Amino acid sequence: MIVNRLIALDMPASTKLANHVRSAWEAGDAVFPIDQRLPQAAKNALVAQIKPSLVIDETGNIVNGSDSEPTEEHDALVIATSGSTGTPKGVIHTHDSIQALLNMSQARLNADSSTHWLLCLPVSHVAGFSVLARSILFGNPISILPTFEEAEVITKVNSGATHVSLVPTTLRRIDPAMFDLILLGGAAAPADLPENVITTYGMTETFGGIAYNGEPLDGVQMRIRHELIEVRTPSLFRTYRCSTNPTSVDGWYPTGDSGMFDDNALQVFGRLDDMIISGGENVWPSAVEKVVSTFPGIERVVVSGIDDEQWGQRVVAWIVSSGASAPTLENVRQHVKQQLPSYCAPTELRIVPAIPTTSLGKVDMHALRKMQ
Repeated sequence: MIVNRLIALDMPASTKLANHVRSAWEAGDAVFPIDQRLPQAAKNALVAQIKPSLVIDETGNIVNGSDSEPTEEHDALVIATSGSTGTPKGVIHTHDSIQALLNMSQARLNADSSTHWLLCLPVSHVAGFSVLARSILFGNPISILPTFEEAEVITKVNSGATHVSLVPTTLRRIDPAMFDLILLGGAAAPADLPENVITTYGMTETFGGIAYNGEPLDGVQMRIRHELIEVRTPSLFRTYRCSTNPTSVDGWYPTGDSGMFDDNALQVFGRLDDMIISGGENVWPSAVEKVVSTFPGIERVVVSGIDDEQWGQRVVAWIVSSGASAPTLENVRQHVKQQLPSYCAPTELRIVPAIPTTSLGKVDMHALRKMQ
């Protein structure tokens, strides 16, 4: 009986890591890339949660798992995602689901096996791993950076890289014009994007972006039920590592995101869990952020709800000021009231030096809430 193993790869993005992935897949095994930004204690906890068969580090050292669980025959990848609970979940993708997403993406982008991609996002996330998979499965030329460094990005572009996947925090650090095309995901996109930037909507469970600029890729179905986005796609994951799967029997996956279709384009409001209920009124943080960001002197803003005895939740805005003096709460409130109902106006401003983010550019709300 063949036992299909899960091989954890505790190493930065590199040619060496790519070779380990190829070898594992040729042997019928699946891989589990570990986030290199994690401290060792967090890595140990993640390994205990995901239960790989063995762990290989950058030096080639191999540690066999003491409490490992096998994978199924066609499994190719496990990606750890915390979702909305903060507890790691192993998202299992098959060779078919990975191939499906890459085929749909190639078709929409009019790309082929000669397209030169730059990998500069963590391979512990699908945005980074999908770039690596393009090279392994399609033979695309690829330039690899273990971490994002502006100077190194320029060097790779000068060496031939034309396409890249980025998140908003990395997009802000470069001149987008240096690339022919940029796929942008991971977090809310800034306004006034150049034409060569394509925003993506997707998640770990769909192996990344399944809608480009709000339009589902060919082969992807989307619907709104009770304000929630549900998707059906050949790139959908098989199950979680704990063997649970919220996908319906007819293949619809509930994303947990709220949205609507506006002129056939998907508009995403945000996670349903993120919605603020203040005084019985529903407030979408993304809508408030969009308005507040247009106030003079505000470089970045994040809006969220904080528990409040009187209102249930109060609307709080964390602001990075671009001027010598920060805007006042009253001025911001008046600005918001000109475009949104009064209950959407923040009742508290917290001026911070920077917005903390995860490795994929998403706001680290746990860290942000600790900042005063």
